[in-house]
Amino acid sequence: MTFARWVFRITGIYGVLVLTPLYFMENRIGRDTPPEITHPEYYYGFIGVALAWQIAFLVIGQDPIRYRPLMIPAILEKASFVIAAAVLFAQERIPVQLFAAGMVDLAWGVLFAVAYGRTRGR
Repeated sequence: MTFARWVFRITGIYGVLVLTPLYFMENRIGRDTPPEITHPEYYYGFIGVALAWQIAFLVIGQDPIRYRPLMIPAILEKASFVIAAAVLFAQERIPVQLFAAGMVDLAWGVLFAVAYGRTRGR
């Protein structure tokens, strides 16, 4: 249980630290990786949903046994970005930096699956 607790806590903290600055980077992202963001509601909506998941990870980290069923959608949350990043990278539609971010989520997703397995039957 200690493993699951730390994995979810660290992931939640990491995610909050990485995602929060995106609220202030819309213009820069449009400049650095054109075209500009034309639908800011999707951009800010994504950030909001992603941050909500970071809070969910922190909640899971408080009591992994109690919140073990939430680990399954947490794994799917990580997998959805990994799959999207891999497909888009293969189609040469995203830069390598964004693909690398997807691989970070792959690592977190694997750790989530390990945590899920280690909390079984307790």
